[in-house]
Amino acid sequence: MNLKKIAMTALAGALLITTVGCSNNKKNDNNSNEAAPSSNVEKSNEKEESKDKKDVIVFAAASMTEALEELKAEFEKENPNLNLTFNFDSSGTLKTQIDSGADCDVFVSAAQKQMDELEKEDKIDKDTRFDLLENEVTLAVAKGNEKGIKDFKDLEKDDVEKIALGNSDVPVGQYSEEILKNLGIWDKIQDKVTLGSNVKEVTSWVSEKAADCGIVYKTDAKTAGLETVAVADDSMLKNKVIYPAALLKNSKNSEEGKKYLEFLKGKKASEVLDKYGFKPLSK
Repeated sequence: MNLKKIAMTALAGALLITTVGCSNNKKNDNNSNEAAPSSNVEKSNEKEESKDKKDVIVFAAASMTEALEELKAEFEKENPNLNLTFNFDSSGTLKTQIDSGADCDVFVSAAQKQMDELEKEDKIDKDTRFDLLENEVTLAVAKGNEKGIKDFKDLEKDDVEKIALGNSDVPVGQYSEEILKNLGIWDKIQDKVTLGSNVKEVTSWVSEKAADCGIVYKTDAKTAGLETVAVADDSMLKNKVIYPAALLKNSKNSEEGKKYLEFLKGKKASEVLDKYGFKPLSK
């Protein structure tokens, strides 16, 4: 009898555990089912919000990457129905993309040349064009300055073996050529020159010490933590380094693009541009 009682008690316990387990599983299933609609609603709301937003496509010189990325959150906070999409590259490359029909609402160039060409081709709304900021062209080296470079003319020295410059389609490359020709050393250094497709590439080579030095914008040298050893003056550059901005005539979001241009003229934009070493002109 005792054995039978023990067996019966064990069986009852097993049945009780099974029943409780099933009950818990049902509760978990119910909770899971109850949570799902809430999760689906949130995802649905996110999709709806995304659909309601308009993309403002901005083509901007590579040297503006950090400053404009920082300003993105502020602009979108002020304009919650808008989303900024950036395309950063050399101004020459961006101009070529625009000529090829790429979607673009706002163009910010690192030189007047590309913007002038677009205006002549009647591709920008010239009433929206304005000069946003001024930059400077500098000779930069990696921290430590192992070759002791102090001036643009030092590029002629035998121990300076590799010089990074932008190519001829890049504004910083065009500025570099003008500087070095005015100093009378352009032809003398050609066997040392390595050409980059935009200023960020040139900056990277100097940072990684793949080149002894490079000619870049003041702002890029500052952002990359490079040492600036010389700054081009009026005797080296005929014109100042001015960045113009404008709305494209074929913009699909012209009113929104104009809002962004006005934002770039504002106090917050000026503060951030100044922080990165630019000289705002639209105060």
